[in-house]
Amino acid sequence: MARIIAGVTSSHVPAIGAAIDNHRTHEPYWQRVFEGFERSKEWIAKVKPDVVIGVYNDHASAFSVEIIPTFALGTAAEFPIADEGWGPRPVPVVKGHPELAAHIAQSVILDEFDLTLCNKMEVDHGLTVPLNLMFGTPKEWPCKVIPLAVNVVMYPPPTGHRCFALGRAIRKAVESYPEDLKVVVFGTGGMSHQISGQRAGLINSRFDKAFLDNLSNNPQKLVRMSHLEYMREAGAEGVEMVMWLIMRGALDDQVDEVYRFYTVPASNTAVGHIILENRKKGAKRAAAHGRAKKPAARARRPAAKLKRAAARQKIDRVRS
Repeated sequence: MARIIAGVTSSHVPAIGAAIDNHRTHEPYWQRVFEGFERSKEWIAKVKPDVVIGVYNDHASAFSVEIIPTFALGTAAEFPIADEGWGPRPVPVVKGHPELAAHIAQSVILDEFDLTLCNKMEVDHGLTVPLNLMFGTPKEWPCKVIPLAVNVVMYPPPTGHRCFALGRAIRKAVESYPEDLKVVVFGTGGMSHQISGQRAGLINSRFDKAFLDNLSNNPQKLVRMSHLEYMREAGAEGVEMVMWLIMRGALDDQVDEVYRFYTVPASNTAVGHIILENRKKGAKRAAAHGRAKKPAARARRPAAKLKRAAARQKIDRVRS
């Protein structure tokens, strides 16, 4: 049986891709960004996922204002690299997993999520930059990738609640797939940034760090966040972070935070990154055992109160 073992979030700043492609990663401006992902590369090399489900947004490469799917699932065997105006990035073609993608499509659509299915689709920096940050610059990507493009460019984007629920449906689909596969879900985009208008250049580190905290420990708070709150606190493009909630919805309620990294700026964007693993069964039992002790402690308190009340009644009877 396939299983989702972890989730990863990462910004997908196009300038990060340019720094990689032009061999500028060791320059002082970029060094901290790339050093922040070294531990992540070590982690994913040990985990060795069979499949990555990459949640990202297209930047007018596969889609345009003429066709704007809310959720578009890549079901092809491979996905060519898009030309974003200066030629395709020099990265490997993304190889898909059409069998698992078709299974996810059937399960999720029957769960009443109206996906657009893409049997032919080019992918851009929204997907390839996070792959670079996690896997480096290999000749071939070390695992299959299923792209899931989310509209966060044209109004109205999906709500955080809807994205989280889609993650839940994806988890259900993956867990019903018979092949033994290890799956990691990438949620990309963000963090706070605005690229135009009077607030261009906005970065809100306080909001970003609170978002990371809640992603680990209280995702339901993020699920309730409105589009307006994203835009007010994180800038017009900060709404990209609803895609992180698809990743979080695909995980268990209880997760362990393996690693976190945050830095500003990269171009005009706050770079945020987190790795969450589903909590091991043994850890769950230990946590449950720890919680079991508390009711017993609480049970002793009412007993003590009853004894004091009985003593007061006895005193009152003596006084009367």
